[in-house]
Amino acid sequence: MGPVNSSNKGKLRILVMGYLVRGPIAGMTWHHVQYLLSLKALGHQISYYEDSDDTPYACYNPETHITDHNPTYGLKYVQQLFDKLGLEIKWAYYDANFGKWYGKSAKEFSKCNSDFDMLINVSGINPIRDWMGNIPIRVFIDTDPVFTQVRNIHEPARKTLTGSHTKLFSFGENIQHPSSKIPDDGFKWQVTRQPISLDLWKHNHPLIGNRFTSIMQWKSYSPVKFQGITYGLKGESFSIIENIPLKSRNEIEIALGGDGVPRNELLEKNWVLVDPMKVSIDPWIYQRYIQQSKGEFTVAKHGYVISNSGWFSERSACYLASGRPVITQETGFSQWMETGEGVLSFETEEQAISAMNEVNSNYEKHCLKALEIAQEYFDGEKILQRLIDACL
Repeated sequence: MGPVNSSNKGKLRILVMGYLVRGPIAGMTWHHVQYLLSLKALGHQISYYEDSDDTPYACYNPETHITDHNPTYGLKYVQQLFDKLGLEIKWAYYDANFGKWYGKSAKEFSKCNSDFDMLINVSGINPIRDWMGNIPIRVFIDTDPVFTQVRNIHEPARKTLTGSHTKLFSFGENIQHPSSKIPDDGFKWQVTRQPISLDLWKHNHPLIGNRFTSIMQWKSYSPVKFQGITYGLKGESFSIIENIPLKSRNEIEIALGGDGVPRNELLEKNWVLVDPMKVSIDPWIYQRYIQQSKGEFTVAKHGYVISNSGWFSERSACYLASGRPVITQETGFSQWMETGEGVLSFETEEQAISAMNEVNSNYEKHCLKALEIAQEYFDGEKILQRLIDACL
């Protein structure tokens, strides 16, 4: 995909489908809401829709840690979010379990009017209801490459959902390249990446302490297998860096959640662990956490790495937009993005330590380059204009 350039194909009525009511967690919020913000900035007429899907366990409440059918927390969260961001758009949530509509524009949405030019299903996290079938352009954004393709191969329902879209885009930016080892699910994928609302990440926050940080899920779901290969998660990638706090004498802090975290072992190896919910309960607390960090130090999901997917983290893009350098495990993204300054990739422990030493020695240079990379590669308006151009 390379650096992005903008053009204009007219203003469209676009229905964005995301995961804000059901998953009111800051990282997911920034991941999805920047689609709305960037499309609005392009001048399109934007509406937001979310669906419980056909499960009674759709809605997570981060205050009670209960997942059930009740959208009350998420509905309030979304309205407050949109108000704070100045997003005066139509939006609704459909609870399929009870056939009920909620949200600012519930009454209008309940008519199941398909009067849109395009829908964008971020992460393919919403079902395509019958009334959406008349929307001429239906876009699936695969934000979890490799895992999406393997599920399409193994799970008929997932394959049907993917096939109900007319255009498919993946964060696996090498998926069309011969070097990619992403399993072929029979679909034609184009490439895209996370749009960033650059102005929202400008800041004057000073560094708090001297720590590299990250926000991470050790295990968010089970690994997947295809043709004898297991595609693992971040827990499977962590061994490459687990001894680095002892060896490099750098302070590294992770807001670490998920199942199976070996907390005692990590603490013994000088990792600084913080409660991920304290960081993720509010989008602006999460944002400040990133902006007050020295930079990001992290690994990628094992599946992204061994498939040479070309995936790059939406969270890492937010670090870059905040002028914070990113040191991260190579997934093949160096094939399409400039690296070495601002973004430093590694494949071994030695390379990771060397990258940290380089950032420490030339910190201001790497901060400036981080911001340049964000502007060149992650400008949300340009990314989504390119996506729209590819659909028309």
